[in-house]
Amino acid sequence: MATERQPVRGAATHVRWRVVASVFVLAFITIVDRVCISAAKAEMSRDLGISNLTFGMVFGAFALGYGVLMVPSGWLADRWGPRRFLTLIVSLWSIFTALTGLVNRVGPLVAVRFAFGLAEAGAYPTAGRAIYNWCPARERGLALGLLHAGSRVGAAFGLAVMSLSVVHFGWRMSFYLLGTIGFLWASYWYLWFRDDPRDKASVSAAELKLIENGRGAQPLKPRQGTNWRLFFASRNVYLILGQYFASNFTFFLCFTWLLPYIQDRYGLPPTEAGLYASVPLYCGAFATWIGGVFVDAIYRRGRWRMSRALPAAAGFGISAASLIGAGYMTRPAAFTLCFALATLGVDLAISPSWSVCADVGREYTGTLSGAMNMVGSLGSFTSSIAFPYLLGVTGSVHSYLYTAAALNLLAFACWLGIHPERALRSW
Repeated sequence: MATERQPVRGAATHVRWRVVASVFVLAFITIVDRVCISAAKAEMSRDLGISNLTFGMVFGAFALGYGVLMVPSGWLADRWGPRRFLTLIVSLWSIFTALTGLVNRVGPLVAVRFAFGLAEAGAYPTAGRAIYNWCPARERGLALGLLHAGSRVGAAFGLAVMSLSVVHFGWRMSFYLLGTIGFLWASYWYLWFRDDPRDKASVSAAELKLIENGRGAQPLKPRQGTNWRLFFASRNVYLILGQYFASNFTFFLCFTWLLPYIQDRYGLPPTEAGLYASVPLYCGAFATWIGGVFVDAIYRRGRWRMSRALPAAAGFGISAASLIGAGYMTRPAAFTLCFALATLGVDLAISPSWSVCADVGREYTGTLSGAMNMVGSLGSFTSSIAFPYLLGVTGSVHSYLYTAAALNLLAFACWLGIHPERALRSW
């Protein structure tokens, strides 16, 4: 806008951290919308006559839709900019959140959750693109960690509070309320945010210099059409995608089967089971934050590759060991503690994963982030189906936990081969 071309002078500002706070709130809302269906599962299953295996398809429909549009959404975030595109997709998924409260049969429910996943696909690639535009490289790890901390806090809050909401207001009204909140955030984002920090009048000259120097000569948008050969020729890309599949395979249980599994296995009421199921998510929120702190601290010491690989590889190792132990726990508190450590482990890799997408992708950050999140959503979809299937076939949770542990060990190996200094256009 012409009236906002000149940054304010004087004292240094911190508008970039308000951007981070805004996408933190977005991630919070996004995941509350997503986990509400887990909190409402028992009531929805009873009202709509849905079996556990069929409900796995309901959970999986979201993950499948989420994966289908991930790369196109990241590409559009790069081309259109985070302001317009994030406003559009938040408005769309808020509509489908509200529509979830209207369904009366399993078919429409699967369709609505699939559409909800399609609309939500661009949330994190676009938010990551906003952080790329606004945050210098030395602060990006913490900023991306805080973005994903919002999702973990939102999930923990959602599982506990939405369980109460379903009890007191019913599952249909709970979805209506969440849809309204999404529309409010979309309105705020469109009115306040700008794609380029230079277009924001409240950004001081000192802050603008910090942002632009930290981004260096890297452009805000691709200068021409996306060169897909750069993606297919990069070994980095395949390793980044593979480790994120493993991360989501483990973590997605928190959004789907963890609460009903704890409730059924240990005979707990919904509210108590919701409190137990929220503990791994608080651990995940801590891990995404502290992982971002480690990423930036190591990066500032000049150890670029180690700043990404060390927190991520260590986290996957912790997660693999904790998953193996979780299956032997006979009390809900002990099982929850082990799974919380597993969640903490995979979430230590979140900030490194999204930071390395900016390192390698640069002006294609949204596209590469979308591709990574797409493969992660395939891990989520596989997890949502594998858990009830393996539990039903083997009668034991061990088969699922061992599978997740093995994938985490493969992810550990992936990080040994990732080179953040090798950008797409040079490798």
